[in-house]
Amino acid sequence: MILTAQEEFGLRCALSLARVSHDESLTLAQVGEAEGLTTAYAGKLLRLLVQAGLVESTRGRSGGYRLVREPSAITLREVVGPLGGPFYDGEICTKPAAASSLCVHNSDCAVRSVWSGMQGMVNEYLDRITLGDLVSDEATMDLAMEEIRISSMTGGK
Repeated sequence: MILTAQEEFGLRCALSLARVSHDESLTLAQVGEAEGLTTAYAGKLLRLLVQAGLVESTRGRSGGYRLVREPSAITLREVVGPLGGPFYDGEICTKPAAASSLCVHNSDCAVRSVWSGMQGMVNEYLDRITLGDLVSDEATMDLAMEEIRISSMTGGK
């Protein structure tokens, strides 16, 4: 599983918006500058987040981009999904290997269970972290991630 640049930088753009007051907007240039991105690339990423319904843009002199909900109400899964999607969605099982019309293991595939289970774990993990959580510093996030790891190992107890 590889985290793409689009997912990484798109998340960082959303995080830039999370760091300002909910009623405040940032211009495309401000987001790009804050994240070290070109205005065009920041624009591409923010358009994806607008299409996903997470960010809204307002034109005009006092316009810009802002989150549509509070950062604490937006999960990382919601942000990363529109930027790249899941690493496993079951679609690969419908793609043929060589000349076959379906994967030769389509009717009985133990590997599919592994990928599906891992995707479920990733989804659960990303659902437990919000943009509001990420506004903290790295040490605080390290502690929070350790708590999530321990909680998932003990079944949430």
